[in-house]
Amino acid sequence: MHASADGGSAAAPPPHHDPQHPTNPQHPMNPRRRGSPGAARHEPAHGTATFAAHPTPSAAAGEPEATSGPTPATAAQPVEPAARQAAPTTSDVRCDVLVIGGGIIGLVTAWRAAQRGLRTVVADPAPGGGAAQVAAGMLAAVTETHFGEELLLGLNLASARRYPAFAAELEEASGQPTGYRTCGTLAVALDSDDRAQLRDLHALQQRCGLDAQWLTGRECRRLEPLLAPGVRGGLQVSGDHQLDPRLLASALLTACERAGVGFHRAWAQRLTLTGAETGAWTETGTGTRTRTETGTEYGAGTGHGADDHTAGLGRAAQGAGRAGADHRATDGLRATGAVLADGTRVAAGQVVLAGGSLSGRLAGVPPHVVPPVRPVKGQLLRLRVPTALAAAGPFLSRTVRAVVRGGHVYLVPRANGELIVGATTEELGWDTTITAGGLYELLRDAHEVVPGITELELVETMAGLRPGSPDNAPLLGPTGLPGLLLATGHHRNGVLLTPVTGDVMAEVLTGGQLPALARPFTPLRFTAPPEPAPAAPYARPDTVPLAHHTRTGAPRPTDASQEQQA
Repeated sequence: MHASADGGSAAAPPPHHDPQHPTNPQHPMNPRRRGSPGAARHEPAHGTATFAAHPTPSAAAGEPEATSGPTPATAAQPVEPAARQAAPTTSDVRCDVLVIGGGIIGLVTAWRAAQRGLRTVVADPAPGGGAAQVAAGMLAAVTETHFGEELLLGLNLASARRYPAFAAELEEASGQPTGYRTCGTLAVALDSDDRAQLRDLHALQQRCGLDAQWLTGRECRRLEPLLAPGVRGGLQVSGDHQLDPRLLASALLTACERAGVGFHRAWAQRLTLTGAETGAWTETGTGTRTRTETGTEYGAGTGHGADDHTAGLGRAAQGAGRAGADHRATDGLRATGAVLADGTRVAAGQVVLAGGSLSGRLAGVPPHVVPPVRPVKGQLLRLRVPTALAAAGPFLSRTVRAVVRGGHVYLVPRANGELIVGATTEELGWDTTITAGGLYELLRDAHEVVPGITELELVETMAGLRPGSPDNAPLLGPTGLPGLLLATGHHRNGVLLTPVTGDVMAEVLTGGQLPALARPFTPLRFTAPPEPAPAAPYARPDTVPLAHHTRTGAPRPTDASQEQQA
């Protein structure tokens, strides 16, 4: 999947949960809805999966623990060196900015805020282990152009232009590589219908003034000799590049630590509010609002037990559709921090909710302010080019995307010899099952584009959740509740939009106003979510993780020097 690095997963704590095991989130999980293999249509998943991970001390940094063969799906997170172990918790923490969610979007927000001199704290049980662990990392502002998304195109292009300087600054600040590669992209088609679809995309790109060159099938094969003979045409986009989201997440985590960002490795249990209102307000299904010593709270009360699974995480989301009636309920209120699962109360001047697909499930958020974010599942797989084959030259020298029978598949080559193949797009709620049907479709279509893919080693299969908004564009900036800001909903574009999101959020946090470029993406464009975040009948959260990995074969550490040279 394209990195939905949006995916912080610290929106709320699970019942009976060790904070170091984020595969046990306290949110309703949909039981897996089985469908035919054809139900999983693959689309590029730009950087927006929500991910939760088991700590795996024996794994290489940023890589799932290796096994000797197929094993039950597990999740993985970067190894925490001694310097990164959680500090002792305190009962009261004060800061200028609290960022809820430690995925790529949460980390870049925290890093930029700290650079502006703001005392910043991140709440997440496994920072750096979000969508980046389940993402391809394509920076495809041009080839990801879609009809009706011209406003989003402008934001994508602005972020793509910032990437060279952003990657260089981050690598210097962290001392780590990001895997940023200026290799370009080739989009190809196999039959006449797919070729016509690609021609339509090229026409749209030309109308938008984008740099994309049409090539014949023969010209495509000159660029990539391993393409199938059936390739009938393609688009060369020299400005669409890539990076490694796992390296990006690790670098951002280190940069945050060096900038003085504080980390609390615990779930954010609920938002805290203060204000001048008095009296009680009760509504079935959305919880009780009462005056307390620390202010007004939504969804407080019985959100701790497994039998009341939706009481904590889902209270606010369950009432999201009642925004019209509830709008005045927050008059005079302000977000002032959060209570964490370990009991820590964090008081903050401003709170940024960057919880990926879980952003709509934080307890305490007034109903009309709940982010209208839904989980969108994506499956992908990781292959490795055998040494003997790699000795003859690169398997692919650039990202290759293809339209195959109307669907989409992409192949992203890494400098370390790995190849990422993705990704499905499935509206299945919280399901993260890795399915034979989904992987079959990816391999089938990838084989039609590059037949030699059958010779590669299967290293890892993955599934995760992208945070999608109603218009599949991000939610950036202040909400209708003073003190609460959003940085979520990036869907396919989390990794691509990382630089511009960090800049936008830093400007809002210090100046109070969205820059002109980001104003179309204000959360206020949705005065009320059209529907609450998906809920499901109660299921034990430890049986349905937010993301799945299966890794096979022997581990191979990332060659940092290769990534830096690329």
